[in-house]
Amino acid sequence: MELESSKSIHDIRHVEQQAARRRTFAIISHPDAGKTTLTEKFLLFGGAVVEAGSIKARQGRRQARSDWMALEQQRGISVSSTVLQFEYNDLVYNLLDTPGHRDFSEDTYRVLSACDAAIMVLDVAKGVEPQTLKLFEVCRAQNIPIITFLNKYDRPGRDPIELMDEIEKMISLRPTPLTWPVGIPGNFLGVIERESSTFITYERTARGAHVGHEDMMSMSEARSLYKKEIEKAEEECALFDELDLRHDQSTFLAGKSSPLFVGSALTNFGVRHLLGAVAELAPQPSPRNDVDGRSRDLSSPFSGFVFKIQANMNPNHRDHIAFVRVCSGTFTRGMTVINTDTGKPFATKYASSMFGSDRTTVEQGFPGDVIGLVNAGDLRIGDTLYQDMPVRFPELISFAPEIFAYIRSSDTSRTKQFKKGLEQLEREGVIQVLLDERQPTNPLLGAVGEMQFEVLVYRLENEFGARVEIIRTSYRFVRETEPETAVKLSTLGGVLVAKRRSGHLVALFENEYRLKRIENDHPEWILTPIVGSGTLH
Repeated sequence: MELESSKSIHDIRHVEQQAARRRTFAIISHPDAGKTTLTEKFLLFGGAVVEAGSIKARQGRRQARSDWMALEQQRGISVSSTVLQFEYNDLVYNLLDTPGHRDFSEDTYRVLSACDAAIMVLDVAKGVEPQTLKLFEVCRAQNIPIITFLNKYDRPGRDPIELMDEIEKMISLRPTPLTWPVGIPGNFLGVIERESSTFITYERTARGAHVGHEDMMSMSEARSLYKKEIEKAEEECALFDELDLRHDQSTFLAGKSSPLFVGSALTNFGVRHLLGAVAELAPQPSPRNDVDGRSRDLSSPFSGFVFKIQANMNPNHRDHIAFVRVCSGTFTRGMTVINTDTGKPFATKYASSMFGSDRTTVEQGFPGDVIGLVNAGDLRIGDTLYQDMPVRFPELISFAPEIFAYIRSSDTSRTKQFKKGLEQLEREGVIQVLLDERQPTNPLLGAVGEMQFEVLVYRLENEFGARVEIIRTSYRFVRETEPETAVKLSTLGGVLVAKRRSGHLVALFENEYRLKRIENDHPEWILTPIVGSGTLH
């Protein structure tokens, strides 16, 4: 008995020690702000790749990059989230790269549910853009602390103090600079590290393909080299001191302030500071609350939740992977876990650690880690998995669709592939599928943005061999409803009643005027708004 107790204490300590080494975070930004470049440079600094830009993989493996999907490489944007795990300075980083385009904000929301912190990347020339606001709202809804990086300072741009004011005004987040640039955008000489009162400059390498040398010098030495520029930067830092703009960990974790860094991901400058901030400031995994608000200790038996499902990451095997965030305990490959939603056991024989589309077999995982369960056909986004002690984590929400279209197979001989592909992509959350009883053979699709349709068509054709036609509709507004109201709505013009696969009903309206008129004329009818991050069951 004493040996069992000793072993239990040892296991608890081991889990807690391993959790303390984890940092699980996302990078969020508006398209073209440099998110993918920064992701690659993190991998470069962490030793996960040996050369940035071309991104040569570890140990001579095939190319491994965050934008692994062919469509992403063709378009030059991220349309799917990926997981990249690497070690740096004895810490394990789980970096979740997210889509930058607003049309994929739902995928970003789900990914952020698996994170403990986020880095918000802003283009120094553009500042806070519409998608930046959307992503910040997602972070705020998830209570995720944010580190800010003003990127592309090696190019012409706006005054960084002006950008700080914009962040505070538009996002209600108080920036607290930890590094501050010397020189104007486009003439980037280095940064002042405020805490140590030192000046740091850097060696420029060809497109930042290799980690360059950084030089640290005293402020007096720096003044002898860049008198005018240093004095201006020091005046600005003195202003920050007067305004008490210093990092405060409590307000950072509360989502009220954001440590701010300035640099250039392309030239690697500022990347080391950011990695250091993730290590020192970003919270380590902490106990998660279940659906009833009860906290599940990190040392409790294994538990986790599925936040993403992705098909055909390996075209040679046509498999699909469920991404699971480990919330408590130790995950061990081969263990049998229970799916809370179905009550069925699930064997974890094929478990992987992810690096973009590359994967390696993983034997163990700890709180904060992301495990890829291969060919997990019975799992759905939002499912909770556990061992020994039952638990159910809160359901992941879906965004309200804003545009709708019918989809039709262009080749009747490929109907089976069409149905299989549409079902799989719906499971992944690429699209929302509704059923219109008036057109039973043509599913009705709901999306947040047009690009979701583009991705759907591309993947159906290239991954499932199914050519399709998208037929746009004029519907733009959606409300949840119930059978009695649905019957009355179905007799009206400009309204369509559709059904989820679960059987839940929704009503679609062509314009806001039609919706408001019906709500005013029939206040007793059940028409429940689905706000941007509301649930569409």
